[in-house]
Amino acid sequence: MNQEDVKKAALKVLEESYVGTLATVKGDKPHSRYMTFFNDEFTLYTATSKKTQKVDELEANPHAHILLGYEGEGIGDAFLEIEGTMSLNDDRKIIDKVWNDNLKDWFEGPDDPNLIILAIKPERIRLMNKKGEEPQTLEL
Repeated sequence: MNQEDVKKAALKVLEESYVGTLATVKGDKPHSRYMTFFNDEFTLYTATSKKTQKVDELEANPHAHILLGYEGEGIGDAFLEIEGTMSLNDDRKIIDKVWNDNLKDWFEGPDDPNLIILAIKPERIRLMNKKGEEPQTLEL
C-alpha cells in the first residue's frame, strides 16, 4: 500500500469513527479514557473541562496516543494508532464545530467558561488490521 492509499484509508477511518481512547501521561505512566473525537483532515478535536486531569497532564507532558476506529466486529476491522501532541484550543469556530447536544450533560452550553477543546496534531499514524495487510505507517 503506497502512502497516498494509507492516507486515504486513515482519513476514511477518521470520518467514520468518533469514539476512541485518549492516553495521556500521568507522572510516568499512561492514563487512558474514552473520548469523542472530531477531525479536520488529520487534526483531532475533543471537548473537555478546563478542570480535568487531561488539562493538567497536557500541561506537564503534551504527548498523546489515540486508538480510533475498531468497531468490534472482529478480525479485519481497520483502526488507527495515532501518536501526537495536544494543545488547548478556545477558538470559537472550533468550539462551534465540536459542540453538540450530547455535551449538555457536562456543560451549560458552548459558552460555558469551563469548556475547552483539546487539539491533537498527529505526528505518526499507524493503520492497523486492514483486512490481513501489514500495519502501515503515515508520518506527518
